[in-house]
Amino acid sequence: MLSASIADGMGACHSPTAALGEPMSEKTGLSKDEYDELLKPLARELSTMARWVSETKQRVVVLFEGRDTAGKGGSIDMFARVLNPRQCRVVALPSPNDREKTQWYFQRYVEHLPAEGEIVLFDRSWYNRAGVEKVMGYCTPEQTQAFLNAVPEFERHLVDDDILLFKYWLCCDQEKQEERFENRLHNPMKRWKLSPIDIKARQHYEDYTEAREMMLAATHTEYAPWTLVDFNDQALGRLTLLRDLLDRVPDTDLPLADIPWPALDHKPLKERFGVLQPIRNYPTGKHHKHGQKKHED
Repeated sequence: MLSASIADGMGACHSPTAALGEPMSEKTGLSKDEYDELLKPLARELSTMARWVSETKQRVVVLFEGRDTAGKGGSIDMFARVLNPRQCRVVALPSPNDREKTQWYFQRYVEHLPAEGEIVLFDRSWYNRAGVEKVMGYCTPEQTQAFLNAVPEFERHLVDDDILLFKYWLCCDQEKQEERFENRLHNPMKRWKLSPIDIKARQHYEDYTEAREMMLAATHTEYAPWTLVDFNDQALGRLTLLRDLLDRVPDTDLPLADIPWPALDHKPLKERFGVLQPIRNYPTGKHHKHGQKKHED
């Protein structure tokens, strides 16, 4: 069933048909504790949904597209922290190799589609051809148009085969994007996220906007709609996206099966070691400095 954001045509970050110039929401400033508290009930619902997917043998595909730095990775991580990795797979494909470049464009994505009871999260997807490949000149205009012509039929086959398909585009203003690029530049823990394409993409913000609008016009369909989510505030964006996804699936609350769980017939045993002993526990004293290095300017 379609969510209210599609059916009712909500604001700029939820409906592809809204005016381009409409401003996004201001930063909410949620603290980590506030965010965690708001996430808890949604995480429980997500876990319930995953059990419903497993027990009723559904197949779920979620596409995460959007601006560089918008928050695709953090959103996927929000799902992955809750879901069983044997049931939920994250697909983040590298650039196609020489052999894959000669295949049907959708072929390398098809092999990652879910089997019964599985959830697949695409960290970027077949929509690369309408976004980065188009903007950065990795494909021709004719290839882009052929892709846009083919996508609705391709996704029609997925939906007709009872795959639950959800497509999200994560939005952020260029000022916010620049802040995040700079954070990646100066933070050693995040430098790996900064690619040569990111550096070039800074000059193409408006080109990406135009490419997105062309993509939405061609591929936002009743059976496979897009949902745009404001990710200027990433914490709020993640909560918004998850709430929307949960609202789109049917009622997934299934009763827990009765599993006999008799008491042990003996006193609980302790670990026993012979050949090797566990290593020493990590020291947690308040003033412990082990492993810390002083950074000098």
